[in-house]
Amino acid sequence: MQGKILIIDAVATNRIMLKIKLLSSFYDVTQATTVAEALAIAQRTPPDLVITTFNLPDANATAVCSGLAALPQTARIPVLAIGDNPDPAIRKTLLSQGVHDVLTRPVQDALLLGRVRSLIRAYNSSEEWNTRGGTGRTFGLAESQSGFVHPGHIQLVGDEKRVNHIWASQLRDMSPNKLTLSTFGDALECLRNSTVPDIFVIGLSGNDKNVATQLSMISSIRSNAVTRHCGILVIQSIADELVGANVLDLGADDLMPHGFEVEELSLRLTSLLRRKRQADLNRRSVDTELREAILDPLTGLYNRRHALAELTRLAENTQNTSKGFAVMIADMDHFKRVNDAFGHASGDAALVETSRRLKSQLRPVDILARIGGEEFLLILPCITDADATRLAKKICSIFSDAPFTLPNGPTSVSLTISIGICIATADTLMARPVNKIAAELINHADRALYSAKSLGRNQVRLIRQAA
Repeated sequence: MQGKILIIDAVATNRIMLKIKLLSSFYDVTQATTVAEALAIAQRTPPDLVITTFNLPDANATAVCSGLAALPQTARIPVLAIGDNPDPAIRKTLLSQGVHDVLTRPVQDALLLGRVRSLIRAYNSSEEWNTRGGTGRTFGLAESQSGFVHPGHIQLVGDEKRVNHIWASQLRDMSPNKLTLSTFGDALECLRNSTVPDIFVIGLSGNDKNVATQLSMISSIRSNAVTRHCGILVIQSIADELVGANVLDLGADDLMPHGFEVEELSLRLTSLLRRKRQADLNRRSVDTELREAILDPLTGLYNRRHALAELTRLAENTQNTSKGFAVMIADMDHFKRVNDAFGHASGDAALVETSRRLKSQLRPVDILARIGGEEFLLILPCITDADATRLAKKICSIFSDAPFTLPNGPTSVSLTISIGICIATADTLMARPVNKIAAELINHADRALYSAKSLGRNQVRLIRQAA
């Protein structure tokens, strides 16, 4: 099934006709005749979309929205209202109360199904990000929401500049959002000057010769990595159900098929901007989770888990490409004395400075991770044992020649570092189980490090073979 849809209508003929259309498109359909019955069904089995008539025996479509919003499991379910009255005032009232879109009978099948697909697609995407972002909120990783909401940035796109200016003038009187104007030809100039809008409002001229070019703007916005999460609202100057359905299937978030009307546009922009900001927040929350999963919080370096995964990947590539690499384990000498003498704040500062010094000596392709208290893992692709040894000795010199400045300590503290190196080649890795290679390489580098420590510290020792 493509999705679960709940139909609410007291008129059996309306329900049956709509159900037949939806079943033919492989949707799972349930029905209700009152708001109370619908809310009970939605609470038991939340649908992906609710389609309701304007008025019901016990309430109206706005009561459906408020009832769904009252429950966490149904609060984000989209609502599509379909009725017989084309009065714009009714449409604006419903939009202001949380209805996602309003259609008037008779509705052409193409437009109806296009809107259904669009709403369910947006809902499923939103729920996926909400689920991921919820993990971050559970563990305290998500951003806190500020009470202050910044105005959004709306870009009006249309080839009739006079019309653009009229729309902008009317919209500015009703909206605090920043407005910019563009033609279809320069709409994506925002990519050059880093002023990407929150929402593109695209005005279709209705000219059959231009419609294909104008519709391609939606695809361009959705396919670009910078603009793909921007909202898209399309205004048709001439109603055309087939074009409207195409607009929605191409990825537009909202459609005004009856032309420009400033109050309705303002309502739709407010709703779309709110949904976009929530989606942006969820994505940032997931990004935070990913960073927390692979980074060491103190130093900002990769953590042990990610480093081992990278080491396994590199070893597998080496088996296939015959390009060797070096594994180094660097460990601060007598680091416990820093914590004991000057406190953990000074110890943390020393670790951060150690990370900085190590990082300063590495290439962009190298990997640096903190894998223990004062222990660091360096993975260096495509390097010889001689070059790896020279680099390790240089690192030791950088530490021994430049004392550390620590909080709560003396003016400067001399600290040294010991390094063990293991060189891995395709020959030494041949026929080994990939899932065991990382641990073996680290064990060999650890043995080399132990040798460096045993011989007096502030030294480099190398194991030439990983076997």
